[in-house]
Amino acid sequence: MSLWIDILRWLHIIGATVLFGTGAGIAFFMLMAQRTGRADLVAHVAGTVVIADTIFTATAVIVQPITGVLLAQAVGWSLSEGWILLSLLLYVVTGLFWLPVVRIQIRIRNLARQAAIENAPLPAEEKRLFRIWFACGFPAFAAVLAILWLMVTRPEIGL
Repeated sequence: MSLWIDILRWLHIIGATVLFGTGAGIAFFMLMAQRTGRADLVAHVAGTVVIADTIFTATAVIVQPITGVLLAQAVGWSLSEGWILLSLLLYVVTGLFWLPVVRIQIRIRNLARQAAIENAPLPAEEKRLFRIWFACGFPAFAAVLAILWLMVTRPEIGL
């Protein structure tokens, strides 16, 4: 049973690392591309971001709750423990910010591609969408950091 727990814990940590790292990397590269004002560069980076979110983030989003529930069961933690419930609530909050961001970054990619094809500057709509996209990242990122803290410390929380 110990090997099973170790594997589940490892998979859960890898999933958390992928969510955190991919999120931070995506935010950094999108911000750097946006700062150039170059439609071709924004289109390329946003296109890569859409692919990365599909491959890495979406996979981790699916794996995390599965490994989390299996790990809790294997270790004997009740899913009604306060730190687990709070982690799950924060996970939902993260998802509520991430899902619109996925649509927004696809729209940013498409607007930037069109501007690049037309050799035009990035349109105002793309800049507005980027500001929304960027703003959504703060609460989502804070929630992920809080979840990581909860997983590491497993504090006694009465809910």
